[in-house]
Amino acid sequence: MATGQTRKCPTSITILSWLYILVGVVGTAAHYEDFRMHKPIVNEFVGITVLGAAAVVAGIFMLKGRSWARWLALVWIASHVVISAFHPLQELIIHCALLVLFSYLLFRREAREYFSAA
Repeated sequence: MATGQTRKCPTSITILSWLYILVGVVGTAAHYEDFRMHKPIVNEFVGITVLGAAAVVAGIFMLKGRSWARWLALVWIASHVVISAFHPLQELIIHCALLVLFSYLLFRREAREYFSAA
């Protein structure tokens, strides 16, 4: 910012960012623990690793106010909607609800102003 002021991250974005970081780390670790029980195919291992890393990266850079990171976060949850289409209906419904909620939080006026201030 030209005035030297630091912009404050909205509380909703702070919480969502830390949630992405937590889910990325814990979710990936949990999948790796599952892999000890059964040997994953290479694509499964790579996919889990990429999705986990994407969640962590999105969370970190949303905290830094990078607009591209909120798009990454949106793609991340949208990918879970697609994946959950092959699982029980309840998972699909939950992921769809999260997609709607996260979209609202990431693109409401307060968030848009925060991400566009860079």
